[in-house]
Amino acid sequence: MTQREEGMAMTERAPQIVAFGGGGFSMEAGNPLLDDYVLSLTGRERPRVCFLPTASGDADHYVVRFYREFATRADASHISLFRRDRAGGGVEGDIARHLLSQDLIYVGGGNVVSLLGTWRAHGLDRVLARAYRQGVVLCGPSAGSLCWFAESLSAFHGEPRRVRGLGLLPYSNCVHYDAEPERREEYRRFVGDGMRPGYAADDSAALHFRGGELHRVVSSRAKARAFHVGPVADEVVETPLPVEYLGAMADIPELLTA
Repeated sequence: MTQREEGMAMTERAPQIVAFGGGGFSMEAGNPLLDDYVLSLTGRERPRVCFLPTASGDADHYVVRFYREFATRADASHISLFRRDRAGGGVEGDIARHLLSQDLIYVGGGNVVSLLGTWRAHGLDRVLARAYRQGVVLCGPSAGSLCWFAESLSAFHGEPRRVRGLGLLPYSNCVHYDAEPERREEYRRFVGDGMRPGYAADDSAALHFRGGELHRVVSSRAKARAFHVGPVADEVVETPLPVEYLGAMADIPELLTA
């Protein structure tokens, strides 16, 4: 396939975001199910995958773990904005061009407020919106989930707060729903106080959106849950969503790309 044909094929892909409540290589050592799932969405045997560890301050150990997981099965790279570190697969030259050439952009966890401020300062918010429209698959856990939504609840090192995200998905979002009961309570309170309705996911559950709509919920742990959270009459209601456990689907690869 020529470069022009690859570009045309990418523009024909539906925009996709897979927002992990928590999980993936950084949280589930030895359980690759969520990472396998997002790789399968690219439709490539060896996809181009770029890691953005911005929310961790470009922590070295996080970058090393990414390459350990992805380098053998993808053309892996990362972009460091804090350190401008070009060693070990870091990107030289035009960052925007590099991101727009990827099949998958994987955003790490950490401080979503720091992540969004840094991206906006460097213009990556606009680049990522363009990548989304062009069909590059976007994904990530924790901050790498919260960032894609219009609003989210951040509870990183302090009181829970309402955060304005990139707005690629017109909902609110809450992560670590089972692991942090206080976050769950605060999310319900914020939605009751006017935060837009949205979605919440346990660790190991992932919300897969296609074209801005929820397509399916998958999980790497059999009992992981996800919910739609919104006001009904005078109360905030959690509506459980059907969750497909990827462990039960692992022997049927075609289901992963359906």
